[in-house]
Amino acid sequence: MKKAVSLILRYNDKIFYIVRQNYLKAFPGYTAFPGGKVDQQDSVSDFRNTLLNTLKREAKEELGVDLQVLLGENFSNQCRMIAKASSPAFNPLQFETYFFLVDLDSIPHFVVDETEAMEFGWKEPEEILYEYESGMRLMIEPIKKILGRLNQKNESYFDFDSRPLDKVPYISPLGGLKQVMPKSNTVPPAQRTNSFLFGDSAMTLVDPSPKNTDELEAYLDAIKGFKIKNIMITHHHFDHHQFSPLIAQTLKVNILISEDSFKRIRKKAGEDYFGSVEINFLHEEKVINYWQGEEVKAYAIPGHDEGHFGLAPQSLRWFIVGDLFQGIGTVVVGGEEGDMTKYLDSLKKVIQMNPDCVIPSHGIAMGGVNILQKTLDHRLLREQQVKELSEKGKSLDEILHVLYFNLPQNLHRYARANIKAHLERLKRSNQ
Repeated sequence: MKKAVSLILRYNDKIFYIVRQNYLKAFPGYTAFPGGKVDQQDSVSDFRNTLLNTLKREAKEELGVDLQVLLGENFSNQCRMIAKASSPAFNPLQFETYFFLVDLDSIPHFVVDETEAMEFGWKEPEEILYEYESGMRLMIEPIKKILGRLNQKNESYFDFDSRPLDKVPYISPLGGLKQVMPKSNTVPPAQRTNSFLFGDSAMTLVDPSPKNTDELEAYLDAIKGFKIKNIMITHHHFDHHQFSPLIAQTLKVNILISEDSFKRIRKKAGEDYFGSVEINFLHEEKVINYWQGEEVKAYAIPGHDEGHFGLAPQSLRWFIVGDLFQGIGTVVVGGEEGDMTKYLDSLKKVIQMNPDCVIPSHGIAMGGVNILQKTLDHRLLREQQVKELSEKGKSLDEILHVLYFNLPQNLHRYARANIKAHLERLKRSNQ
């Protein structure tokens, strides 16, 4: 597991924070502290001194300040390790991060690396937490907990307590929005499908889809403390609604779903799949619930699936985009429900709406729409490659072996579906 450090600078109860640039790979758009991973150049025989070397290097790189000079000969003693947080086992990025608190006598002059930070400043923990709770800041659980402890004047050391492995993990990337992550029967390399809870009083549950009966039991235990008024299914693929009718019956709530997805599910799973559950069909800008006093509306984003819907509040603080992009793996556009032109148009639609962050069904929330623009650009580049190879007389399978030469064999059928979708789009547009 990789090691990393975070530097918590405090002056008169105010904490120096940054907001990470939306284009960064790790936690884009998240409120955090300066810091970074331990490099080989930092390593010495004493582990704490290794971490302090990283702290000094990161302070120089990100803030333009020499911590050793700033703090003087008491540098080591003034850097107090107050927390350690490890990535949960299911996270593809595995880090063990050590948090150091440093109290300052005055505010130094920083030259902040704005390729890393798009916002920075000094605020009291209470103010930062208020902005998070109001849905204005993305934040990971350890940062939130550390700010809470500092706000309560609790500076004792602690190891961040992840949920036990037999529990369904959940996080709250924004105030009033919970992301519950059961194991699901999804497409590799993803192993879980996010479900979401939001609502000012009674809550909406989005895409509950635990993998099996054991996971269902753990999932119901994870959500039992919440008052739920309805369930929304974003689209018809099985890893987004498995056990949803049973969960709806257990909670005595209705299901919101597009008419297209409803018909496709019943065609595949049987006419009686939904049983006696009340079904309400989604349509563009249908009000689903309320969040922070705002209407949350449904928005059609077809392409990956014809009946695919996302949802967002009026302020566009966030947009749950389902499978419009993947934080883990790649989106498949194929089968009778897939359409590459509609998929690209849906990407453009959400990019134009420009929400503060986008939240996928697989992976974590990401600030801005950079990931959608990157996905769109990649798809257009891939289409150009498919076009050029097709014009050279290459078959679909030959194109696959050229473009996906290092893809594991078990994933070839998904790549083949995407190539076929591009070929069909090119044929329709006569390109």
